[in-house]
Amino acid sequence: MAAVRIFTTAQDAENAFYEALERNDLDLMMAVWAEDEEIVCVHPAGARVAGQEQVRESWRRIFASGQRLRVKIAQQVTLSGMMVEVHSVHEVISVIGEEAARPPMVATNVYLRTAAGWRMVVHHASPAPGTAAQEVPAEPAELLH
Repeated sequence: MAAVRIFTTAQDAENAFYEALERNDLDLMMAVWAEDEEIVCVHPAGARVAGQEQVRESWRRIFASGQRLRVKIAQQVTLSGMMVEVHSVHEVISVIGEEAARPPMVATNVYLRTAAGWRMVVHHASPAPGTAAQEVPAEPAELLH
């Protein structure tokens, strides 16, 4: 079992989320998420998944594809409260080994302050406006995240 990570700020949790995404690190990814069944994740062009088991399985499948990503965050907007923080970001994603750029994604990440530090409770990513629908992968194994 992986050691428990304490994220003292929502930004620390967000940094770990994108680090896990780039490293295909399922343990780190799940350390970012709150440990309850009310978590929700929507991957680009994917179905909504909810709860620990479904969220974990969705990331396991994505990481098992072997695709290695580089993610740059742009245009971050943060809404902060004492117990919740919402980050709206543009994800500029490139796939290692591919020359063509991927269409940008717009993501909303919601973090909750828990007894164990800040944890993600929602991640929802979709193609940025103006991105052609046919450019977005349709199969779960091909999802960027």
